[in-house]
Amino acid sequence: MISRSAFILVAAFWVAMNVLLWRAEYGSHNGGIPVPLDLVCRKILTAPDASSLSVYQDGQKMGFCEFSTSIQQEMAELDENDPPPEGLVARAGYQIRLNGNVAMGDFTNRLKFDGRIQFSPRREWRELNLKFSTHSTTVEIHSVATNQTVSAKITDDGATVSRVFTFADLQNPNTLLRSLGGDFDGGSGGGLDLPALPAATTGLIQSIPWEARRVRLIMGREAVSAYRLETRVLGQPIVIHVSTLGEILRVDLPNGITATLDEWSKP
Repeated sequence: MISRSAFILVAAFWVAMNVLLWRAEYGSHNGGIPVPLDLVCRKILTAPDASSLSVYQDGQKMGFCEFSTSIQQEMAELDENDPPPEGLVARAGYQIRLNGNVAMGDFTNRLKFDGRIQFSPRREWRELNLKFSTHSTTVEIHSVATNQTVSAKITDDGATVSRVFTFADLQNPNTLLRSLGGDFDGGSGGGLDLPALPAATTGLIQSIPWEARRVRLIMGREAVSAYRLETRVLGQPIVIHVSTLGEILRVDLPNGITATLDEWSKP
């Protein structure tokens, strides 16, 4: 039967890819001042500082992650006394990186992750590289948007399987997990036990809305102006707070998981 680590990593792969495939659409919501979603996305992609966050589950620290952009990497090499050169964005391009690790059940088994996403000048994603690993399992993912395919390689306890999926395959987690999991559990896929998504749900995957608002966020003892991004994934809310300069301040995920900027890490 497929190992628990491999199952979690494959599921994480499916969620990560669908987040990229969902079309960001603006919606309105009570509270805060509505702002264009494109404005917040542009701020995130051009953030001049890296975001170092501590990750908690139900108030207990479980790891860390760091979010950075190509703009931040370019500016880190400049003399802080000199103004940024013209054309910095054109030279650096749009690219984000996320890396870190979190505990899985106990501190002896940690999930490490490292990802890079490149975007076009119009801020549409072009290429994705992700790697998740535990002490026994590694998942490597590569996708180029123009090819409409995703390559996945999973190594679990010495067994390796590689697959190429179309974007349509990613609309249903069972199709993906059975294809990958079958190579580890003798082809039955019985250990996965995930419900199939209804046809109506998969048809809506690319129209799930993101909401963007300007709000006041309490961080520690301070109230700061921030942007709030919110959506729902399979009925579960995901909320991201971003500073007015594009720095990630706080991320709220299902199951009591939060990531908070280090200097305000008070769960």
